[in-house]
Amino acid sequence: MVKPDGVAKALVGTVIARLEGKGLKLAQMKMMNIDRSLAEEHYGEHKERPFFGELVDFITSGPVVAMEWTGPSAITAARQMMGATNPLEAGPGTIRGDFALEIGENIVHGSDGPESAERELGLFFG
Repeated sequence: MVKPDGVAKALVGTVIARLEGKGLKLAQMKMMNIDRSLAEEHYGEHKERPFFGELVDFITSGPVVAMEWTGPSAITAARQMMGATNPLEAGPGTIRGDFALEIGENIVHGSDGPESAERELGLFFG
């Protein structure tokens, strides 16, 4: 997913180009505004954490581009391309390393495993 900051910075095409350049295939995509209820469900595993409210506020602050990517080891490959969650720890050449400065506004979200991918794809593509 390209988060609101990535959409605002006009990085959707860049993110897509990088993932396609890696060899992944875009299976589904839609631009949408996430309402509070969906955001709370999406970030449900963080509900008890002190930053939960900030996550929900940010992801609902503007449009996102939800995507499904396929290909060999798609989750691992996409997460390598995204870089570390904290952009200051993300290497050069990664999406976060190249385009973000703050952990709270780090351009992209990616599922961390097959189970979360299935759950998140269900949330955004029904």
